[in-house]
Amino acid sequence: MTDYSTIDFSELVAHSGDEVVTHSFVRDVPLSGGRTLALVTLDNGRDHTRPNTLGPVTLLEFAATLDTLKERAARGEIHGVAVTGKPFILAAGADLTKIADIPSLEAGKKLTQLGHYAFAKQATLGVPSFVFINGLALGGGLEIGLNADYRTVDESVPAIALPEVFLGLIPGWGGSYLLPNLIGIENALRVIVENPLKNNRTLKATDALELGIADVMFPSATFLEKSIAWADGVIDGSVKVTRPHAPGKVERLVKWDAAVGIARKMLEGRIGTVAKSPYLALDLLKAAKSGTKEEGFEREDDALSSLIATDQLQASVYAFNLVQKRAKRPAGAPDKALAKPITKVGVIGAGLMASQFALLFVRRLRVPVVITDLDQARVDKGVAYIHDEIAALESKQRISSDEANRLRALVTGTTDKADFADADWVIEAVFEELGVKQEVFAEIEKHIAPDAILATNTSSLSVEKIGARLEHPERLVGFHFFNPVAVMPLIEVVTTPLTNDSTLSTAMVVAGKLKKNAVITRDTPGFVVNRVLARLLGEAMHAVDTGTPFEVVDHALDGFGLPMTPFELLELVGLKVGAHVLDTHHAAFPDRFFESQNLHKLAEYGKILDRDSKGRIKGFDKGAQKIVAGGTTPMTAEQILRRVEDGLADEIRRMLDDDVVHAAEDIDLCMILGAGWPFQMGGATPYLDRVGASERVFGDTFHHPVIKGVGAGSPADVPAAADSH
Repeated sequence: MTDYSTIDFSELVAHSGDEVVTHSFVRDVPLSGGRTLALVTLDNGRDHTRPNTLGPVTLLEFAATLDTLKERAARGEIHGVAVTGKPFILAAGADLTKIADIPSLEAGKKLTQLGHYAFAKQATLGVPSFVFINGLALGGGLEIGLNADYRTVDESVPAIALPEVFLGLIPGWGGSYLLPNLIGIENALRVIVENPLKNNRTLKATDALELGIADVMFPSATFLEKSIAWADGVIDGSVKVTRPHAPGKVERLVKWDAAVGIARKMLEGRIGTVAKSPYLALDLLKAAKSGTKEEGFEREDDALSSLIATDQLQASVYAFNLVQKRAKRPAGAPDKALAKPITKVGVIGAGLMASQFALLFVRRLRVPVVITDLDQARVDKGVAYIHDEIAALESKQRISSDEANRLRALVTGTTDKADFADADWVIEAVFEELGVKQEVFAEIEKHIAPDAILATNTSSLSVEKIGARLEHPERLVGFHFFNPVAVMPLIEVVTTPLTNDSTLSTAMVVAGKLKKNAVITRDTPGFVVNRVLARLLGEAMHAVDTGTPFEVVDHALDGFGLPMTPFELLELVGLKVGAHVLDTHHAAFPDRFFESQNLHKLAEYGKILDRDSKGRIKGFDKGAQKIVAGGTTPMTAEQILRRVEDGLADEIRRMLDDDVVHAAEDIDLCMILGAGWPFQMGGATPYLDRVGASERVFGDTFHHPVIKGVGAGSPADVPAAADSH
């Protein structure tokens, strides 16, 4: 077994010069019977907006603090040790930027070993160890708690999680071994694998208690006081702690491997096999069934250090920084002070999309929302849908009954456009046809104030042309949501040459209040997400049209690690919509984008994939295969992959040259948030640089230096695919 105390960690310290150190402050707390609890408070000296993080200097100080406390325990001076955090924060785990800066494989392994060296000391103090989870506990922050003997949690804690798999890592400071042995394999799979891949879902305090991560929960107002009293009871033996979720012999013999196997099949079906970290996490969880803690920690050392060296980790950190930093400071956004206050929202349309808009606006803005449509029956149906969705939120206890009643009262429907007169913001969700959108805006403009904002949800039409019949086109802005509206976090905010700063500022502020990330884009076909997807899907359909079997095309892009195959995506957006998008882009850029008559025929037929009664894909529909038959120049998978890679590199370069967005980072942010492209790919451009597509197409790379793992080769080192078709 590794003796962590013999490892020289000075190299890590040397590379952490600007680390914001989270210090370990100790004070003695008197307990009953003359006993003493040493309370360690983790605090980086910043307010709650800068969470405690765990870098090398922090970990070494924590380890030294525990060494001192062990000596005091041996002398009988203290009878327990508890760790807690500064207000609202326990710790947010390792500083990802520091992980990304690891200079070598050896240093990467030392970082994993340092976490084990520090945290494991809690189990060797000679007295009971506690962690009082008083706030945010993510990654290594939660692993501090898992390495202790006992845990309490503040009932108001909003986020407890092991998000490492989402970031291209694994819980490597004890979590992958300790958690399944604390709460059982199925619960551990949920926390370590399933939740991170569900948009990084976190646990609340009640979840942590129910799962058995925490032993007891206390109210915020008395959390520290009651945690200390409870620890006193544990120390004197008056409090007995049970662990009902801890795995027994039957679970280890019967359920353990089966649960991991089911999770593996679920992953393969959902995300493919490109992402490394989820499968390494499964391997570690399976191995945690048996063996010693020390053996489990060594497996974590090996697994985590292998991931730190990869392209996927570097791309994940890049993606994480885009979502956490760039998305919060959108490029090109005007001063927020220019934004108009929104006191009432109007929604044109009462169909599903429009109703989803109305629900989102009323929930987030808490202002009156009025919807309209062609007749009262459609309006009533839309209002009923919104009321039903509010009732569903109430039944799930996501909102109170009082809040549900307030929200319902704020939503009204009308066929009289005069009811929009006092609306400050009007958004349309009508049929994707230029004349229809022009007509509804020209009509509604007669009834609203001259400075009321008009927003269109168009996904492919020219926003400027939509406003061609407006008296005040400067008030028009594109506001493109992605489906499902409540879930997808991106809004493309589209400016025309006439959109004024007040309108743009209002759109950006509204997006923020809706809890969405907004990226500003110029008014060009497809904006960002649909233009990139149109290039990809156009190449996929072109390959089919020229005679390539569906099966070959379907798996040619597996190396991208995308959330779904091209034909799954086409069916998801709708085959008619997909055909329309390809047509739009072919009309705008006929030299680069393919139209597909076969796709129109497939849209009339209704499907490409053959599914069972539960919607699971069985293969390709025979009727669809007959429709596309006839091509005489099929491509290989390698040729398709090369065409798509080079096509995307070309298109993105053109988009940047044309200032559709301000930087490659904005395109990647759009693809991650709007199309679900995986973190470990980094969006689009890091991947295109790594595989050499950027060099092949325009003789340079999008990023300088290229975003790649420790010791990875240059783009020129990547083997070239077969010649393009």
